[in-house]
This record gives sequence, structure tokens and C-alpha cells, in this order.
Amino acid sequence: MRLAVPSYKGGLDDFVCEHFGRAETFTIYDTETGDVEIVRNTSEHFGGFGKPPELLRGKADVILCSGMGARAIALFRSYGIRVYMGAAGRVRDAIEQFLKGRLVEADESMGCIH
Repeated sequence: MRLAVPSYKGGLDDFVCEHFGRAETFTIYDTETGDVEIVRNTSEHFGGFGKPPELLRGKADVILCSGMGARAIALFRSYGIRVYMGAAGRVRDAIEQFLKGRLVEADESMGCIH
């Protein structure tokens, strides 16, 4: 399973970016291989094209974040990507929180207003 976490510079020791769409990078961790991939956020938030869910489509199975807007949650869900909220600390902490069942699976009603 590939877990994607919004981050600043990327990597397991980086911190979870609290503003999902404005995260500079997404750190992707493969639970089967232990591989780490850092994906730059090239979405419209940074002058590129598309939205972060479109950027991560096909790269992640699960998103771990502190919070997210309802539209992004809906778009991820339409792609079959599950979103879990409540992640905090470093990226490695968010992964551990997820694996221990401490994060909440999100639906559109839980989305941030801003």
C-alpha cells in the first residue's frame, strides 16, 4: 500500500504540512517495500496545472493529512483513494498513527471550510 503525506521538503523526517493543497511536496511511503518517493506539488497552487488529487492519482492508495477540503476529499474518493485525517508531527509519525488505527477516515462532511 502506498501512503501519501503532505510535507514541506519531503522525507520521513519532514513534518506533515497542515495545509494539504499548499504542501510543497508529498512524501509517498510504500508499506510493502519501505521505499520513499518525494513528489513535488506542481498543481495550480504552485503555478502549474490541475489539483493535488489529480497529481497523486495512480501514485497513492491512501492520503494521510491533518485536514482537507470537502472537494479534495470527494475527488480522491472518486479515484478510489482513501483519505485519513488527524495526522500530526513528522511524516513517519503520521504513518505510525495510521498503521496503529489512530487516524479517522474522512468523508466530504468532514472537509475543512478553507
